[in-house]
Amino acid sequence: MTSSIIVGAGVIGLFTARELIQAGHRVTLIDRQTSGKESSWAGGGIISPLFPWRYPAAITRLALLSQTLYAPALREMTELTGLDPEYLPSGMLVLGDYSSENPPAWQTQFNIDMTPVSGDDIRELAPEVDASFNEGWWLPHIHQVRNPRLVTLLKAWLGTTDSNLIENEAVNSIITKKGRAIGVSTTRSHYRADNIIIAGGAWTSDILHTSGYRAGIKPVKGQMLLLKTTPGTVQRITLADNRYLIPRKDGRVLVGSTTEDCGFDKQTSSSVRQQLLEFAHTTIPALKTCPIEQHWAGLRPGSSNDLPCIGRHPGIDNLYINAGHYRNGLVLAPASAQLMAQLIENRTASLPLIDYLPPPA
Repeated sequence: MTSSIIVGAGVIGLFTARELIQAGHRVTLIDRQTSGKESSWAGGGIISPLFPWRYPAAITRLALLSQTLYAPALREMTELTGLDPEYLPSGMLVLGDYSSENPPAWQTQFNIDMTPVSGDDIRELAPEVDASFNEGWWLPHIHQVRNPRLVTLLKAWLGTTDSNLIENEAVNSIITKKGRAIGVSTTRSHYRADNIIIAGGAWTSDILHTSGYRAGIKPVKGQMLLLKTTPGTVQRITLADNRYLIPRKDGRVLVGSTTEDCGFDKQTSSSVRQQLLEFAHTTIPALKTCPIEQHWAGLRPGSSNDLPCIGRHPGIDNLYINAGHYRNGLVLAPASAQLMAQLIENRTASLPLIDYLPPPA
């Protein structure tokens, strides 16, 4: 049986493990802390890139593939474990004038179900939205998933297999022999496998540095709020002014998020808290009376070219990278995992892998 070690057990690592296990691999996941507690936990859970027409075509193709993979994967894991990840068809309402960005060209290129909306349309779709918004776009088939519950579901599914999840054990170095990766060294032990996959999120470059390569991945902080409301206060995933509101099944509303280039600092700030609150109150006035339950920050894995790295290490055999998904890790996870498994298994890839090659050393 082929053995694989995955370094990093967030949604990218967990979905990659699922693909490899289904392909017959014996998988060990290793995480520096509790699995799924970084960007996988901190993000919003929208199964779409934000303002999706702004992204390179390679991101759109990967997102569209993921959107087809999510429902069957979640259905299978939910039936097996009994856990509900709250996969909801909220739709996505994008408020504002984006004519200079030409969304219709993107819509036509990828055959996206998306329609322009007027003020009357907005009032019908989401009467809670402030009356000052009189144009935008409506994407009816966008789903969301409650990301902490998705992580719980993936871990529970993993527990039904013979895989091994090692938590709170940081990888210090990659063990190589004659130009080939054969294992990893951690703070506690050494582990060997036929394949090593680095899915370490914002820590990917630090994990890879002992191989003489960093992949151009760095942390980008995002701060978010959780507001306590009643179900129906916000009905749609709502985007405006580069921020978003996500209504959960229990009525809570997620407000996000910032993009801050400040290294591994995860401190929150009162000024950002106020900015996010003002955005929420301006967009949906009913939120003015809703208390803040939580305010937190997470670290996204930004890449040097705004594309994820999904491919072989440029200098070491049997060492692979699946990281650098920035703000889109959750939406891109199933497709990225499928591509990684196809590469390792030497199967035909669902999408051109050349689009996601890690940068040269």
